[in-house]
Amino acid sequence: MPLRDDMQLISVDDHLVEPPHLWQSRLPARWLEAGPKIVEEPASDGGPPAHVWYYEGRRYPQIGLNAVAGKRPEEFGTEPLRYTDMLPGCYDPEARVIDMDLDGVRAAICFPSFPRFAGTVFLQGEDKELAGLCVRAFNDFMLDEWCAAAPERFIPIVILPLWDVQACIAEVHRTAALGAKAISFTENPVPLGLPSFHTDHWDPLFDAVEEAGLPLCMHFGTSGQAPTTAPDAPFAVTITLFGCNSMFAAADLMFSPVFHRHPRLKVALAEGGVGWMPYLLERADYVWNRHRFYQNVNQEMKPSEIFRRNIWGCFIDDEHGLASRHEIGIDRITWECDYPHSDSNWPNSRKRAVEVFADVPDDEVHRIVEWNSRELFDFPRAGA
Repeated sequence: MPLRDDMQLISVDDHLVEPPHLWQSRLPARWLEAGPKIVEEPASDGGPPAHVWYYEGRRYPQIGLNAVAGKRPEEFGTEPLRYTDMLPGCYDPEARVIDMDLDGVRAAICFPSFPRFAGTVFLQGEDKELAGLCVRAFNDFMLDEWCAAAPERFIPIVILPLWDVQACIAEVHRTAALGAKAISFTENPVPLGLPSFHTDHWDPLFDAVEEAGLPLCMHFGTSGQAPTTAPDAPFAVTITLFGCNSMFAAADLMFSPVFHRHPRLKVALAEGGVGWMPYLLERADYVWNRHRFYQNVNQEMKPSEIFRRNIWGCFIDDEHGLASRHEIGIDRITWECDYPHSDSNWPNSRKRAVEVFADVPDDEVHRIVEWNSRELFDFPRAGA
């Protein structure tokens, strides 16, 4: 049966490509040369010049991470070379709304691209004053330009200066007051050279996030690590296994003290899928029942109970996960489009959703595609 007209699809994982002016129009003049900027470089094949990001003299050629919406799979590659290789909806919020209308998507969270999904490029910054200004500039763009272009269509998500907990807290307070609804955060800080979830390092930040009521969105890959099997394995292996990063994050968090110290903290696992969740929860409870007594883990609350209180998942096209929705919890599942990446069904997302949800009762469909996300991100319907 078709999705009812009153069911508004909300994507909890889309992406934007930063326009060239983002940092150059927001950083103080003394930082413009070192700050992120687009440079045109001659193409090695004699074609049009390539667009490349530079930051503190370092070269970042991926202007749009796999921004291939509108292309056939036969045309996919890892990176477009110029803004003209992408749909304008990748970098222009007004054009994005048009593309969302074509796709039947009402609202979306848009993760960054050049700074990486949780802003971890700025961890590499040699000048941390500049890096902090870059974080702030991205957040101002997100709040004042991207989301302001269509406040009913975009759910504001911000990044943090992860190298400084107190600066993170200040940015949480600043952006929450300006209307931020979510924070993009790393799925695992350790590979980035930061303390783990098993320390007390992040407690003051999580206190502030909990108080602000902003979910932490942990997109897979934000740890800087990709699942690999062999150096010569095709990239298809990594793409297939990327959901394992979200499995690792969920297991790490469920056995950490994070949710025991911060019981109102909310974590959304972006793009991780949900089909693996019933097995992981069963396995985690099995391990907890047998092995908790000699380990430094909470002795009172099962991992599955923590999951169903504090963690949400999302899927693009996970038929197995949807069939297991009652084992996961109807209220733990959200939907995503992933525009403009290669996993997206754009411009046929709503058409595909009709197929995927064909055998699911209307009330459950409505909760998964809309109401779970509206409640999680405190994003009410216009006029509601």
